[in-house]
Amino acid sequence: MKRLLNTALAYMILGLISGLFYREYAKATDTVGVDSQLSTLHTHFLALGMLVFLIVLALDAVFSLSGRRSFSVFYWTYNIGLLVTVVMQAVRGFLTLDGQDPTSTSAAIPGIAGLGHIILTVGLVALFVALRAAVAERSRGDSERSSVTA
Repeated sequence: MKRLLNTALAYMILGLISGLFYREYAKATDTVGVDSQLSTLHTHFLALGMLVFLIVLALDAVFSLSGRRSFSVFYWTYNIGLLVTVVMQAVRGFLTLDGQDPTSTSAAIPGIAGLGHIILTVGLVALFVALRAAVAERSRGDSERSSVTA
């Protein structure tokens, strides 16, 4: 559980730093008001990083997810997928603020971003596999306790 809390904290710090960085970078390059992916980087770190891991922390406290293999798969694949996704979002944002069209610069940018989203999806599926098994285990335990008391 401590690892989940530390992960949420790390994403909170990344989210706050990326928001501050975007604001200062846009002011320094005189691109304030230019719509780019860099402007929403902090939101992705805070929502998909910090909030998701705080929710997973609560689920782990209730269902003891962290000892499961599928939970380990979730943890690592989700983190890798999120980092790949936000790195490509940052690359796309920098290109936009530098006056380039990211879609015509390189086809690798959307391809790698798509790969990050696929890895995120694999992580979320693994989370639901762990959660489903934990809920089923808990339900079996509750039904066994109720049959003993009856």
